[in-house]
Amino acid sequence: MNILLQINVEANFGSTGRIAEAIGNLATASGWQSYIAYGRKKRESSSQLIAVGNKWDHLRHLLQTRLFDRHGLGSKGATRRFIRQIELLDPTIIHLHNIHGYYLNLELLFQYLTKSGIPVVWTFHDCWPITGHCSHFEHVGCNKWQNECYSCPQLNTYPASWGKDRSRKNHQLKKRLFSNMDNLTLVPVSNWLGTILKKSFFSKFEQRPISNGVDTEIFTPRTKNKIRAKYGLENTFMLLGVASVWSSTKGLSDFLKLSEMLVNNEQIVLIGLSKKQLKSLPKSIIGIERTDSIEQLAQWYATTDIYINPSVEESFGLTTAEAMACGTPVIVYDTTACPEMVSPGVGYVAKKNNIQDLYEQICRVKKIGKQSFSAACRKRALEHYDKNRNFQKYLELYKEKGIFQ
Repeated sequence: MNILLQINVEANFGSTGRIAEAIGNLATASGWQSYIAYGRKKRESSSQLIAVGNKWDHLRHLLQTRLFDRHGLGSKGATRRFIRQIELLDPTIIHLHNIHGYYLNLELLFQYLTKSGIPVVWTFHDCWPITGHCSHFEHVGCNKWQNECYSCPQLNTYPASWGKDRSRKNHQLKKRLFSNMDNLTLVPVSNWLGTILKKSFFSKFEQRPISNGVDTEIFTPRTKNKIRAKYGLENTFMLLGVASVWSSTKGLSDFLKLSEMLVNNEQIVLIGLSKKQLKSLPKSIIGIERTDSIEQLAQWYATTDIYINPSVEESFGLTTAEAMACGTPVIVYDTTACPEMVSPGVGYVAKKNNIQDLYEQICRVKKIGKQSFSAACRKRALEHYDKNRNFQKYLELYKEKGIFQ
């Protein structure tokens, strides 16, 4: 029987975890055995789960990262044990997702993958594999990764270091380890990310772009929704923002500035805020903590008048696709992968960090009305971002690259 082994920091948890879960479900439905190896977070899965390391392994790896900027170089014992499990499993295909997250040793894993000859598919959800430290670099305008990283301007960002800068050595090591692979196929999740990879040391590898997908049966327009009544929003023009973590690059400060410009019945709702962030919110914003209930998220997307994604660093923009699937118009910034999602009729693209322009785009949607956009939003989501349609492309890729029983 053909065996799929996916490796990701989370199992059926968070955006990449849910993506791996959906791919595993399709593989199982096609007669494969599906395994997901994960690092730090899990939810119940239809695939068989393999834990890589334990909380003590992860803590030691975290300390190496903080003290010595050695992210991806801890977890030696955990990775050796995992490799022995791979050998026993003898997978047909190994599919990598996020291999960062304090749970894997890059040297040990990629030395094994190179020698094993097992076909490897690697979906890029961010830019961490091509840099000496950070997972995104657009915010600071850094292009050192194109040649060689050094003097990293983002040491205090994930995976944060408390002062040690090992970005040059990290970049050199990644280039050596990854460039030696001759059984590797890259899957960028957006055209923007594919262009970035072509400028990096991954330029020699074959690319098969596959957009992320959403469950269009859950993320769908809804006529009956009690959320507005629950929060006293029945007569408001709602502006929604969603993030798993609201950092500066996700646009929280822009929402704060935007709240000062709102008039009449306009109301911002933000989902995914920490307890600390909730305490400091102005009264003009309704804040809600992170929810892992996709049903609840779908209700919010469907009831809001506009979905706003003011992130300046997006490899894809999954929340934008989820909102469109619910028939909601979207507004994004003109940076990274965001603009390529917004076709005519589904919303607008605003200038990066330009709050005045952002508000003008909001007013355009408000004037026309949500219903004028809903059909086009739903159609684009079904045609371009349906998970079953998109993730079926992975099975086709597996069949092309694998040695099947």
